Amino acid sequence: MEPNNVTRRDFIQSAAAGVAVAGALAAPAPARVLGANERIRIGFIGPGGRGFGAHVKTLAKLHKEGAPVDLVAVSEVYKAQEDEVCDYITKETGAEPKRYVDYRDMLADKNVDAVCIGTPDHWHAKQTIDAMKAGKHVYCEKPMTHTVEEAIEVVAAWRSTGQIMQVGVQSTSLPIWDKAREQIQDGRLGHLLQFQTEYYRNSEVGQWRYYKLTKDMSPKTVDWKRWLGVEEGLAPDMPFDRAVYKQWRCYWPFGSGMYTDLFVHRTTSMLKATGLRYPGRVVGAGGIFLEYDGRDVPDVATVVADFKEGAQAVVTASMCVQETPIQQCIRGHFGSFIFGEQNEQGDFKPTNGENYNAFQFVPERKQVTRDSALKTEVTVVEKPKEDTTYTHFKNWLSAMREGNQQLCNNPPDLGAAAIVIVTLGSRSYREGKVFQFDADSSSVREADGSWAARWEKMSKEHAKPAQVAGWKAGDYGSLLKAPEWTSLAGPWKNGVPPEDQNKG
Repeated sequence: MEPNNVTRRDFIQSAAAGVAVAGALAAPAPARVLGANERIRIGFIGPGGRGFGAHVKTLAKLHKEGAPVDLVAVSEVYKAQEDEVCDYITKETGAEPKRYVDYRDMLADKNVDAVCIGTPDHWHAKQTIDAMKAGKHVYCEKPMTHTVEEAIEVVAAWRSTGQIMQVGVQSTSLPIWDKAREQIQDGRLGHLLQFQTEYYRNSEVGQWRYYKLTKDMSPKTVDWKRWLGVEEGLAPDMPFDRAVYKQWRCYWPFGSGMYTDLFVHRTTSMLKATGLRYPGRVVGAGGIFLEYDGRDVPDVATVVADFKEGAQAVVTASMCVQETPIQQCIRGHFGSFIFGEQNEQGDFKPTNGENYNAFQFVPERKQVTRDSALKTEVTVVEKPKEDTTYTHFKNWLSAMREGNQQLCNNPPDLGAAAIVIVTLGSRSYREGKVFQFDADSSSVREADGSWAARWEKMSKEHAKPAQVAGWKAGDYGSLLKAPEWTSLAGPWKNGVPPEDQNKG
C-alpha cells in the first residue's frame, strides 16, 4: 500500500495557510481558564484499543478517586466499540456520555474542555490541530503525527493557541530522565557523544497481528470512509479490509510499524534525558526478514541520527527477537550512563522497558579522564507509585489546571523532535536516501557532503565541541590533551619543518 502523498501534502499546505475548518471551528473562542475546583470535561476521539484501555479507563479511575474530571463525550466509527466504551463510562462514572459521529461536532460542543485522541496515526495531526483551534486541550496518543511536516504544524498550532497538549509517550513521566539530564548538563559524562536504545519484541503470529478480527467488523458496522479520511485527503479510498482496520500499524498509509509505534517511545525518553532535540542527519535500514504475512513495514530496523551538538543516536530492534536486547545507555567522553533497576540489596541490573529506578555511571579509564577519583556509581531515582500511564494523565490534568503548557512531561516540541528522527528513519529505509533536517527552517532535504565537511572543517580549525542545551561544565571532558610531539605536526614550508617556522 502506498500513501496518498499528494492529498497529505495538500492538507499540510492548507493547515500552514490557516485555512478555516468548516462550521463552528472557523472562529473558536479563547481557551477557558479552569478554576481551582472546576471540573475538566473530557471527550474521546477514536477510543479503540489504546484509547479505551489506557485513555478511558485511566481517566475513569481518576474520576472514581475524586479527581475533578468528567468523561462526557465519545466519537467512534465502529458501533460495537462505541457501545462498549459508552457503556463502560456510564457504569464507572454514573453519567452517560454524548455520542458523536463526526468528531468536529464534539469540538463544537462548549461543554467539552479537552479531548483524548486515540485514532490511527494518519488522523492525529488534523484532529489535534482542529481541537486546539476549537479551544480544546489535547492528549494525543503517540506518535504525535504521521509525518515530519505534520509535526511542525502541530507545534505551530500549539504555540499559537496556547492550549495544553500532552503526547502519549507515558515513559516520559518517569523522573529518571530529568535526573540524568541534570547530571549530563553538569558535565558528569564530559562531552555527550552517543545514546543507544531499542524496543525488541517477538510474536509467533507476527507483530500487531494479535489484534483480533471479528465477523462483526464490516462496512455496515464500521464507517469505513470516515476511518480512512478519504474526504480529508488523509488516505486513498480502498475496499474495506478487517486487517487494515484493526491491524493498521502494518501498513504505510496509516502507521509506520515499529518506527512510530515503538521507536518513538524510547527515542523521546532519550531526547528528554540528553537535552538533544532535532537531528541534523538521519538514515534508516532494515527489511521484512521473517514476517511475510502481507505487511508493508519491516520486522528488523535501525535508525541512526546525528546531531549538530556533536552526538549520535542509535535506535534498533527486531520484531522477531526479544530475549537479547541491547543496553539502554548514554555515552560521553568521560563516562556513560546505563539504565536499569537497583534492588533493596543494592544490586544494580541493566534492564529495558519502563521499570527504571536507577542509572549506573561507568567512568572511562583514568588515563583519559586524568581523575582517579571517578568510580562506578549508581543513582537511584524513585519511580511513581502508579503505572506510567496513570502518572502521565495526572501530569496532563495538572498542566491544564495550572494553565502551563510546559508542565506537560511530553509537550509537542519534544514530541516533534522524536517524530523527525523516527519518520525520517522510516523514509530513509523506504526511499533509499539519507536525509538532513534544518531546525531553523523546519525543512527536510536529501543529504549531501556538507554534513561530513562541517566536522572536518571544525577539526582543521581545532574548534571546541558544541554542547547540549543547558550545559554548565565549561570544557570539562570536552578537550583533548595534546602530546608534546604535536608541535612536530604540519606541512613543511620551503623546506623548513613546522617547529622551526616561527623562529627568527
